[in-house]
Amino acid sequence: MISSCPICCNQVLTVELERHANSHFEDDEVQRDMELAQLATVAELSTSVMDVPEPSTRPVPKDDSVAQVASSSIIRGSSPYGNVMNEQISCLVGAQIKSEIQQIQGGVMNLLRSCLESEGSSSTSIISGYVDHHQCLSSEDKGWGCGWRNIQMLSSHLLRQMPETREVLFGGCGFVPDIPSLQRWLEIAWDKGFDTVGSSHFDNKIYGVKKWIGTTECVTLLRSFRLRARIVDFDSTESSSLQSKSGKRVCGPMDKYLIKTNSCPNSSSGELSQEDAENMRGQQVLVDWVWNYFKSNCSGTLNNSKNVMVSDKTPLYFQHQGHSRTIVGIQKQKGNRGSQDRYNLLVLDPGHRTADLERTLTMKKGWQRLVKRGVHTLRKPQYQLCYVDPGIASSEEMSQLKTIDSILIRF
Repeated sequence: MISSCPICCNQVLTVELERHANSHFEDDEVQRDMELAQLATVAELSTSVMDVPEPSTRPVPKDDSVAQVASSSIIRGSSPYGNVMNEQISCLVGAQIKSEIQQIQGGVMNLLRSCLESEGSSSTSIISGYVDHHQCLSSEDKGWGCGWRNIQMLSSHLLRQMPETREVLFGGCGFVPDIPSLQRWLEIAWDKGFDTVGSSHFDNKIYGVKKWIGTTECVTLLRSFRLRARIVDFDSTESSSLQSKSGKRVCGPMDKYLIKTNSCPNSSSGELSQEDAENMRGQQVLVDWVWNYFKSNCSGTLNNSKNVMVSDKTPLYFQHQGHSRTIVGIQKQKGNRGSQDRYNLLVLDPGHRTADLERTLTMKKGWQRLVKRGVHTLRKPQYQLCYVDPGIASSEEMSQLKTIDSILIRF
């Protein structure tokens, strides 16, 4: 007798059906074992790099392009890095594992656009292009992985929307790696000389470590691939007196290592109650900055929508004490009877379940609670934003990008 395989639908003898079906899973297990073995090799190579003493006259590399790792330059030995690091990078390019996410039919940004359009003409929204939602998993990274998940969300946009970035990011693999792979890439960035001061906070090792990271680590990772990642630091007048034990102001986990440049933009107060005005006056500065950021490079409306525009800007890694999220857009609602306009940040939170996000957006009911954040919710004294400017950094820029700095906006 002939039966159909439930996995591949091929016709096989009934007596052979069980063995044939099981073979599909055996192949998957073998492949997974191979991937784990490759990652173990990477770990050993990384340890070797840490154990080998470096001469005090180590030359500064002239080209930090990770895109070169998968090219013939490694084979020819022409990379500016040592042979051990070249082997480590080459192995990681092939061994890194794609991050698994729950696919949302139609995409989360298309569902969000539809919900924003349904709110009518009294509001104007500007959103990013493609973004995947990456959620923290209780079995993997719940309680510490939000920073890594925001890096993944930002990377999903970079890979889809910026062709030049796709060629260099993560060795040109074309997908968003899982957290262990990202941890390896960050260690490589540190070994290359990016953020040498900040890396000492982690003793130059992050692989397998369940520690919070912040915008500094995000920027370090992306800059190592020649991307022009930037940080903007918002600090209220009240919080400017807060100091760490070292006497330096602290915002994110690694903020004490940032070199800050003061910026004094024109600020406008939001529609706040008298009770909150003193504490919240600066948060409107942040919201105004986000609005101008997305508005500065809009390619037009989506599907002839009058109240939803798409921006060519990248999403924003949004950091504050204790948590981080990804800002994928902003909404402005017209004030009633001459009152001031009200703004809502549109965020994807790695702490939310993708299934809940998809369900509420599809039903157009309850999604506001998961996505919208008004000015009145921004009660932290300090915030940091990370974004990526277009283009690939030149060799001359790379030496400057190794020092992680930020623009400081006081309010």
